[in-house]
Amino acid sequence: QVQLVESGGGLVQAGDSLRLSCAASGRTFSGSVLGWFRQAPGKEREFVAHINWSGYTTLYADSVKGRFTISRDNAKNTVALQMNSLNAEDTAVYYCAAGRSPVYSSTLYTHARGYAYWGQGTQVTVSS
Repeated sequence: QVQLVESGGGLVQAGDSLRLSCAASGRTFSGSVLGWFRQAPGKEREFVAHINWSGYTTLYADSVKGRFTISRDNAKNTVALQMNSLNAEDTAVYYCAAGRSPVYSSTLYTHARGYAYWGQGTQVTVSS
């Protein structure tokens, strides 16, 4: 059974940092695009960042560019999201996801439909 499990969420103050991790099991995702999405209350799920199989290509939403960093460890089958300078607008449930195809497409993987596997999410709350 394929599982993605996020961890590292919590309650922090504006300006603080958090590091989210996502561990995959059941199969290897070393050839897949891995991504992070988030969903705030009353809003649709939105793209945050993704990283290609090698880790050399990344893409970020404009709202997090320069503050968040996505990384992966294929040997451990994990993906991480380092979040710095957090603000109240970053409050959301954060989800990691694994792509459907090993073929990289910067456009496809900014949309949820590009992903076949999802974690259950981890809550990040930033108090202002």
